[in-house]
Amino acid sequence: MCGIFAYLNYQVPVSKREILDKLVNGLKRLEYRGYDSAGIAFADGCNGDCQIQIKKETGKVAALEKLVNGSKDIDFTTQYESGSHVGIAHTRWATHGEPSPRNAHPHRSDESNEFALVHNGIITNYKDIKAFLCREGFKFESETDTEVIVKLIKHLYDTHQDQKLKLKELVEMVVAQMEGAFAIVVISKHYPGEMVAARRGSPLLIGVKSKTKLTTCHVPVLFSKEGQPRPSIQEEHRGFLGSSGGRRADKDLEYEATGPQKEIEYFFASDASAIIEHTDQVIYLEENDVASIHEGSLNIHQATASLGEKAFREITTLKMALEAIMKGDHNSFMQKEIFEQPESVVNTMRGRVNFETGKVVLGGIKDYMTEIRRCRRLLFIACGTSYHSTVATRQILEELTELPVMVELASDFLDRSTPIFRDDVCFFISQSGETADTLMALRYCKRSGALIVGITNVVGSSISRESNCGVHINAGPEIGVASTKAYTSQFIALVLFGLMMSEDRISLQQRRQDIIQGLKDLPEKIRKVLAKDVVIQDLAKQLKEKRSLLIMGRGYNFATCLEGALKIKEITYMHSEGILAGELKHGPLALVDKDMPVLMVVTRDNVFAKCENALQQIRARKGNPILICNEGDSNLLTEAKIDDSNILTNGNLPNVSETGAGGDSERPNVILETPQIIDCLQGILTIIPMQLLSLHIAELKGLNVDCPRHLAKSVTVE
Repeated sequence: MCGIFAYLNYQVPVSKREILDKLVNGLKRLEYRGYDSAGIAFADGCNGDCQIQIKKETGKVAALEKLVNGSKDIDFTTQYESGSHVGIAHTRWATHGEPSPRNAHPHRSDESNEFALVHNGIITNYKDIKAFLCREGFKFESETDTEVIVKLIKHLYDTHQDQKLKLKELVEMVVAQMEGAFAIVVISKHYPGEMVAARRGSPLLIGVKSKTKLTTCHVPVLFSKEGQPRPSIQEEHRGFLGSSGGRRADKDLEYEATGPQKEIEYFFASDASAIIEHTDQVIYLEENDVASIHEGSLNIHQATASLGEKAFREITTLKMALEAIMKGDHNSFMQKEIFEQPESVVNTMRGRVNFETGKVVLGGIKDYMTEIRRCRRLLFIACGTSYHSTVATRQILEELTELPVMVELASDFLDRSTPIFRDDVCFFISQSGETADTLMALRYCKRSGALIVGITNVVGSSISRESNCGVHINAGPEIGVASTKAYTSQFIALVLFGLMMSEDRISLQQRRQDIIQGLKDLPEKIRKVLAKDVVIQDLAKQLKEKRSLLIMGRGYNFATCLEGALKIKEITYMHSEGILAGELKHGPLALVDKDMPVLMVVTRDNVFAKCENALQQIRARKGNPILICNEGDSNLLTEAKIDDSNILTNGNLPNVSETGAGGDSERPNVILETPQIIDCLQGILTIIPMQLLSLHIAELKGLNVDCPRHLAKSVTVE
């Protein structure tokens, strides 16, 4: 959930101001991962008496930036012409201990800052380690689980000084004692100019920037025998990526230097968005990797080799533009991402759908289609918005695949220890590809021998790497915490899978053609819905003071109700509940009265008549819901005569207190008409008004829509 950014340069002329700016700006790119507090640690005097300075502040990164810029004990004019210089930074999403400077990262080993560390994840056995360290005389400054890591490093350093252990070896010894999920980066005044990082369960990648040419596309990994680190190499290896395996790396593993100085910079980050402005060359660390940098040389090590483990880490070129992670002319990232959906859905389909021939090919899974068609059942496992995308497409997948389709919340799936068989196919859907519960469910299913299919938005994420095959939804970077365009792209990716599964079924050919035509028309119809933004703003003004909102629908639109309610809760802090209209008489109807705002989704599909019945039941209890329906259906769905002022197409919205949430059933409904499209795609068009509605309610309340309280973008802890 937290964001890590770290920077190391070797033989690169740089000022202290530039180093600190890199650290702070890196945190700004990662602020969506956590914004309770932030901090940085950097080394001073690494060519002589090395000292580590730490600055921490509660609140967003802007507060930390103000603290750093106002610090009298930092000489920003210091210029470094050579040597190695390090800094680490962190933006926090609180798990252990309330947001405060003492609980903020980086954490230190002692008052003299001998070691400093940043951490993303949760250490589940921290209480046992803390009790041991307390018995050894350590005093703790924070309530966090993270502090035990850096103090244990200090303890091992003190007790093994005669062995002159390397920083990498200290970190490996500590990692062996840790349980849980973590990504850590460590610096120390005893090891000036060095940096060590390790990961298990939480994401971490390394960006590499060098003036010399990179002549290799992968970095070898050293695996120790019986979990013991091998002796490190004695020769000097500068400015190249090599192994730490007691032997000189081959010439083709080196950077080609153009001069006597091997200038190189390394950037560690939780996400590529913090690195792309510096370099597009990155290495994704795998489970249990320990990466160390000494005198410009990067080494990657693992204590043990697992079956099928790759003996190298590929150097990947990021396919991301800096402009994609900027707001541009929009007020917020969420607004930008909502309005990018006409383009993002096209990107999801690009190269995969031939609208002329009706051919659909998902390249990432096409080689596994024979196995998938023979499976016993399909399981779709996800959390939050990604889970709602599976609910939204379950019905059409059952129809197109003619297989049992199960949708599961990853956390509940794990709690139940659900039986999984070798002939199951398990799909794991996650925007970030790092969602902890989803990732753990993936590993659980993998142990049972099921085929694993990942559907993510982030190339190189843990889920994409650990799956047997998969689909990248290509929605583009999503920075706002509340997912919008990723939902619609996941929706489409799952529909495309259903179309691939049904391509040889003669009885479904007309249905397939209708769906493919609907996909072709979809971008333009999304634009028509987005054009109603002004009138949705007017609706938001009427709802902003309400304390609750019920959202009802059924069939293909039930998922729309769940996702719409989630968006309202996430960014407006208003209670909202998505209700299956078929369950109305089994309890939820008791909530309906003239003061309760109700929003109903009633579109043309096989449950249209049933939704009409539910609408009448609400009106009979003095409710008068806001309606989302298809163009031309307004008169069918209201008993009273309506005119254009009641339909959200002209911007003249009647007051909800008079027409939408109170009053008798003779008053007209507030109605939002959306373009009609094939039933299984209607959920894409009906969710967009709710995305806009939640956005505008939050803006009217003066809330930060990109960074809602208590939440973070990537949920990398259970």
